[in-house]
Amino acid sequence: MASGFKLPELALQEDKYGSEEGPATKEYDPSSSSEVFPEGGLTAWATVFGSFLVQICGLGYSVSFGVYQEFYTQNYLTNQTSSAISWIGSLNTFLVTAVGLISGALYDRGYFYHLVIGGSLLQSFSLFMLSLAKPDQYYQIFLAQGLGSGIASGLMFVPSMAVISHHFRLKSTLVMTFVLAGGSLGCAIHPIMLNYLFNGPLGFANAVRASAGLVSGLLLIACLCMRTRLAPPAITVNYTAVAKKCFSEVPFVLMTFGGFLFQTGFYFPFFFYQLDSIQHGLSTTFSFYSLVIINMANLVGRVTSGYIAAYTGVPNLTIAATLASGILILGMIGLNSLASVVVLGVIYGYFSGVYIAMYVPLVATLTSDMSELGARMGICFSICGFGALIGSPISGALLSSNYTWWKPALFSGIVSLAGGMLYFTMKLMLSRNKRNAQV
Repeated sequence: MASGFKLPELALQEDKYGSEEGPATKEYDPSSSSEVFPEGGLTAWATVFGSFLVQICGLGYSVSFGVYQEFYTQNYLTNQTSSAISWIGSLNTFLVTAVGLISGALYDRGYFYHLVIGGSLLQSFSLFMLSLAKPDQYYQIFLAQGLGSGIASGLMFVPSMAVISHHFRLKSTLVMTFVLAGGSLGCAIHPIMLNYLFNGPLGFANAVRASAGLVSGLLLIACLCMRTRLAPPAITVNYTAVAKKCFSEVPFVLMTFGGFLFQTGFYFPFFFYQLDSIQHGLSTTFSFYSLVIINMANLVGRVTSGYIAAYTGVPNLTIAATLASGILILGMIGLNSLASVVVLGVIYGYFSGVYIAMYVPLVATLTSDMSELGARMGICFSICGFGALIGSPISGALLSSNYTWWKPALFSGIVSLAGGMLYFTMKLMLSRNKRNAQV
């Protein structure tokens, strides 16, 4: 991840976040000052808008895989199990964060434009190649959507977020919350469009081409809008040294492996909610909007979480979001009616949005040297990403061709709750460290 990615205003007060030593409120470069940062202006807000569009077309497209999961299972890859199909989406989601280790390091060396333009071209190419995939040709879809699109989104994700810190310092958290909301908006736009086109006269190939055209156009606008302002740092962060330091800190280790466990179950509703709705007898038309319900609530959760965290603290809000999400995933065992789909979708969508919004701030809370934030994010996100990689295929295997829904719901709920408990243990360690420091 990029070492220029900073959230200075998150470190408001030590007791507010429960950290032993909260992140410094100033840039790690002592010579910098708040007057250096524009905090607005045409170039700054154009960059924000471009980053927002990248989230719609990158992470937003990846998390919309539930539409493809249902269509592949029912129509296009009928010779494959749900588990095999979910590997496509889980690999894509994993690569969004895992490739950040590479793209972040390249971003630090001044390759911002190479990354976002190259990632945009690869995303467009991958989706157009996906449109050429033939029915029951698993490897074609896996390479285009799982591997190609995943790498493309990973190349763009970190640079598009990190460049915000070139233009904003005091407002960076608020602005990044807005940018991350683009992912939720994308998760609402793409399912509506794809469901309508898949089940209309166009068919799979033309539907994917139309979607690829939309994504290509938005990414073109994004590349034209985003601009860097600062020169690359003279000395880049040593990731190996930071990794050794991270894993000597118990709270960071608990946070990282808590995230790994939580994300193992986290994506089950996003990938299987629409299929679950259809299999339980809900109308096809309504089931098409089940993912939209989750993702619009997710958008609200992301936007409001920053205001709530100012009162509860980031660790406390993260704990609440993960435990609530785990319980709600268990609630999918009883999903059998339109009302249950709506209620569960709205509540789970909200708490999952809160968790996503607190993801970066939580890492920042456990970072005392802000020059290490990018590296720490890369390390944490990559390890947590393995949970996203294996979780959905395990759920698909438990689901089996008999569609035994209680098994994957039980697994995903329990493992998510286990992750929430590790977050809770992390908070206890932070509180203990704080008390020891005061003695």
